[in-house]
Amino acid sequence: MQWKESGSSKSIYKQSSGHVLVKSEEAITTDMKATGSFFLVILVMILPVQGQLKTLFYSSSCPKAEATIRSTVESYFNKDPTIAAGLLRLHFHDCFVQGCDGSVLIKGSSAERNALPNLGLRGFEVIDDAKAQLEALCPGVVSCADILALAARDAVDLSDGPSWSVPTGRRDGRVSLSSQASNLPSPLDSVAAQRQKFAAKGLDDHDLVTLVGAHTIGQTDCTFVRYRLYNFTATGNSDPTINQAFLAQLQALCPKDGDGSKRVALDIGSQTNFDVSFFKNVRDGNAVLESDQRLWGDASTRNIMQNYAGNIRGLLGFRFDFEFPKAMIKMSGIEVKTGAQGEIRKVCSKFN
Repeated sequence: MQWKESGSSKSIYKQSSGHVLVKSEEAITTDMKATGSFFLVILVMILPVQGQLKTLFYSSSCPKAEATIRSTVESYFNKDPTIAAGLLRLHFHDCFVQGCDGSVLIKGSSAERNALPNLGLRGFEVIDDAKAQLEALCPGVVSCADILALAARDAVDLSDGPSWSVPTGRRDGRVSLSSQASNLPSPLDSVAAQRQKFAAKGLDDHDLVTLVGAHTIGQTDCTFVRYRLYNFTATGNSDPTINQAFLAQLQALCPKDGDGSKRVALDIGSQTNFDVSFFKNVRDGNAVLESDQRLWGDASTRNIMQNYAGNIRGLLGFRFDFEFPKAMIKMSGIEVKTGAQGEIRKVCSKFN
């Protein structure tokens, strides 16, 4: 706790428990004269600490911001529901490199979006569309980083998943380098590698499993699946953790010499609904990605998955619906830039 003078306004404030308590110098002088004490302070204003995210950040500066983003996401979703997974993944990949600062949106040969793990990202046009509308409404106010966070929430909600209040106030970063994208989780990662990458961002096992649950509406390319089906670890056999009935289904979807860019749903049978069937599939050996199936082989992550998968769809679906927003809010606060940091881009794909 500390007291400081606040610049030219000559106000005194106390910083404590996440809030700044503001009192004018004149009022403090009056208090001291009246009581003879330097410690009596009447609080006249409570403000959030500068630099913190908060919900409804744009309620005054751009009141239609969240509704504009929602309507934009909805218009694209109505044409193609799979765009929801693209927007969710876009936000995730943004946060894991340079923090949640819109750096993944920058175009350029050496920019983040050209890194190998980001080549399959989708949804840029949705963000650009929303940004153009917001610039017409409130020029220079709403950051691209916040548009990503809000669009991800709307994508989940539109997919029959939970909704939540998104803390906003992020500013856009001024750095975007493909060379910094090597810490993104990979479908080839062991549990130890996944755990390390998440822990480096302040996320624990519970966050890891919960956020991986976003694969309930995800897709991948056959390229990231085939090696499990025909010559796993150069043995000439399939990955033994794959359920045999599911193996035949995957081999039909991704033939040995077929098109590697063919898309495969990560939650077979429920690919456009945000639900707990993904966890049931992992439990039953029906995970499409090796990294997802590996989570069932680790005692800690398996226990979390089992809690979500369970046997009673309604109750456990509710549990996931409660936990996923909490994990998303935590993730979307990674290394954010606020206050005077960064900038508010005019166009999301290029720095000002």
